[in-house]
Amino acid sequence: MPLAHKNAQPLLEVQNLEKCYARTSSLRTNALRRREEIIALRGVSLAVMPQSTLALVGESGSGKSTLALCIACLEKPTSGSIRLGSDELTTLNQTELRAIRPKIQLVFQDPANSLNPRWTGLEIVSEPFVIQQRFSQQERRERACALLARVGISTERANQRPGELSGGQRQRLAIARALALEPRLLILDEALSALDCSVQAQIVNLLLDLQSSLGLSYLFITHDFAMAAHLSDEIAVMDHGKIVETGPTELVAGTPKHPVTKRLMAAATASQILSHELQPV
Repeated sequence: MPLAHKNAQPLLEVQNLEKCYARTSSLRTNALRRREEIIALRGVSLAVMPQSTLALVGESGSGKSTLALCIACLEKPTSGSIRLGSDELTTLNQTELRAIRPKIQLVFQDPANSLNPRWTGLEIVSEPFVIQQRFSQQERRERACALLARVGISTERANQRPGELSGGQRQRLAIARALALEPRLLILDEALSALDCSVQAQIVNLLLDLQSSLGLSYLFITHDFAMAAHLSDEIAVMDHGKIVETGPTELVAGTPKHPVTKRLMAAATASQILSHELQPV
């Protein structure tokens, strides 16, 4: 994918972001309780350029999803800065956040957990229009149908519920809903990891097409270094709440410096070898 012009300003800029959680634990006597602080993010800084993809790669528990929730304004960071264009997100009140949230949308690993099982695909994609009080009922239906067609879901499938769809179709449905409010940034949180290889390839091609035609920027969160290298313009490697290595994909993948980056690359290579060996002959 083409990188944004070198003189362009970042669409998303995160600086020195911290996120701490408080946890209360019981001491052995059960008479006293101790308050502990868990640091999920430790001075995280990164930038996503317009119409480009930054892959955030790390092992489970490294802080990737916490960072995603903070950027999407679903968690409030303890300190630091999150800027989307000219807007500083960490200082906005609830009314202001309501206006910003449509610009940043999330697609999760398991869409079944984020899709209402009682609604049809058409109703699910129409829901953001209802929440934001946009368009007439007829316009909502027309726009939802167009979005579903855009992601490869037929009219017949549009009237089915999530439980009647395959995993790949559910992910297409989740992407269509995320696109409904014309976001500038799409956060893909392990959005491909639950799919088999052939379906992954189809969804990747869809994402590339949407990025090219709609001018989207992606924050692609994954533990799969090989997929990150395939899809991204830049890579940021995360470990224990910190960014430990970052740079253009060719540089990070070609000459990794941090031990965590090397370990993730080795795991991706081993997985590819195992997958090849298990292919039927």
